[in-house]
Amino acid sequence: MSILSDKEIRRLAVEHGMIEPFVNRQVRHLENGERVIGYGLSSYGYDLRVADEFKVFTNVFNTVVDPKNFDVKSFVDLKGETCIVPPNSFALARSIEYFRIPRDVLTICVGKSTYARCGIIVNVTPFEPEWEGHVTLEISNTTPLPAKIYANEGLAQVLFLRASEPCEVSYQDRGGKYQRQRGITTPLH
Repeated sequence: MSILSDKEIRRLAVEHGMIEPFVNRQVRHLENGERVIGYGLSSYGYDLRVADEFKVFTNVFNTVVDPKNFDVKSFVDLKGETCIVPPNSFALARSIEYFRIPRDVLTICVGKSTYARCGIIVNVTPFEPEWEGHVTLEISNTTPLPAKIYANEGLAQVLFLRASEPCEVSYQDRGGKYQRQRGITTPLH
């Protein structure tokens, strides 16, 4: 496997719609000069943005977290420019960008260091070959204090790895349950 460069990411985004909307450069300041957590194309990856819709975990109903039978009432839906994640809790969010991964590409997505250095961890599974959709992002607040997340700014970096040959069976071929997800997708079983 080899990692894709900014030039190849740009080509795949522009010619094949791999990332929409695609920001062709690293943005760290808005036009009005306001500083933001960076997003857009980087040397060997792409910094995705978090949208302004969140599902914040709450334990109001004292339910058990069961991935085979997840109770969606465990979330409170929020929309806004920021989201406060309670101490030792988490929220789900989605990327602004919609991804279409080529058959010979696999991605790894990791949280940005600005958040990681504050005890805020972003967890995302790999984007498999021929997967497409908005990325559902899990944002964990590992601290004993509330944590602020900024909508429409960078949250995680996606690294694109190209295989030496296309896979035999892609995510699309096997009918993956999270294919073409739009919005925040809670656990499916």
